[in-house]
Amino acid sequence: MNHSGPSTSLPVWRERGMPALLILTAAGFAGYAVLLPVAPLWAVHGGADEAGSGLVNGVLLFVTILTQGFVPRLLRRFGAALVLGVGLALLGGPSLLQLLSDDLWWILTLSAVRGFGFGILTVCGSAAVAHLVSPARHGAAIGVYGAAIAVPQVLLLPIGPWLADTVGFWLVFALGTLPLLGIGFAPALAHAWHGAIDTPEHHGDGTADTTTGEGDGAGRRSWMPRGLLRPMLLLLAVTLAGGALITFAPQMVSTPAATTGGLALFTVAAAISRWGIGGPADRHGTRPFVWPLVLATSVGLVLVAFAVSDPAATLVPLFLCGMALSGVAYGGLQNLTLLLSLNAVRREEYDTVSAVWNIGFDAGTGVGSMLIGSLAARLAFAPALLVAAAASLATLPLAFVRGRRSPADDGTP
Repeated sequence: MNHSGPSTSLPVWRERGMPALLILTAAGFAGYAVLLPVAPLWAVHGGADEAGSGLVNGVLLFVTILTQGFVPRLLRRFGAALVLGVGLALLGGPSLLQLLSDDLWWILTLSAVRGFGFGILTVCGSAAVAHLVSPARHGAAIGVYGAAIAVPQVLLLPIGPWLADTVGFWLVFALGTLPLLGIGFAPALAHAWHGAIDTPEHHGDGTADTTTGEGDGAGRRSWMPRGLLRPMLLLLAVTLAGGALITFAPQMVSTPAATTGGLALFTVAAAISRWGIGGPADRHGTRPFVWPLVLATSVGLVLVAFAVSDPAATLVPLFLCGMALSGVAYGGLQNLTLLLSLNAVRREEYDTVSAVWNIGFDAGTGVGSMLIGSLAARLAFAPALLVAAAASLATLPLAFVRGRRSPADDGTP
């Protein structure tokens, strides 16, 4: 029996609740992306040094990770509509308040508030994808959801500093309120989400669920469901690599044009890979794709390491190839590790899986920045990147471990 095809002919992005989720996600990540490089610049405008400006996004990420672990409990207690609405308000609302002061402590306070909102948005988004779409189409749905995340970042992240410099910080802070536009879509998403978990045949599982505030099983949930260690280690390795490349590309490369081109290739390749790999993973399972992408991570890092081995003369073609290859792996493994995580648990644990996966993603990104930065300060960037490549290669055996069978694996040769 083959379950590789869905029972509906609707494109996955038109499944009930998906349009609201995609619009809401794009609005939320647009506000997040445009402020990511500009909020630290606003701190510098106020007199902060490099260490102070570096704290701005560090506080954002730290509070995001702390929040993500509590989101499943908030969903069970208050329901998706209220939690999402509050999260989007916390993410977008503080943006214009930046104009009140460029004092570092004020900016750090607003970053902490935005971190609460961002933690809520990230966990709710991936949990909603899992519930709205049948398991046989999870890969495609994760891909479309990933595109809603990536496109605003590709468009807005590079132009934020340019807008601040040419027009003024006020315009960037106005764009930072875009998450507020998503609040109006939260009730529609919550309604579809609740309807999906009340339709057992949609998921092939009749177990009661408490994601949107219904039911009484909160006390029986574990923080880390069994079966998640393997995808989390794979995710940590690739996000460690991605976090290092995104953070240090400007410092590793001898020409600004190469930096811009490399980061553009990385982000575009990641967006295309995360979107494109979903359908094939639904049809053929995850196993044929995980190990090549783990290898691609390591090879991409090695290419970048050799390209930047001479700080005064970057081997630009090699650098661009390495960044593009790393981007393909970065995007593809985001999709596949979330798919592996969902396949490892029952439906009532989807919200917890979403929290664990998002914590792993953000923690890996942060560890990558800190670890590679620390190694580079002692050894230089090239050997530091080779250490990251070795860490990725060490996870290769995990790519061949057989976990719980997914719908796509059932009946696949």
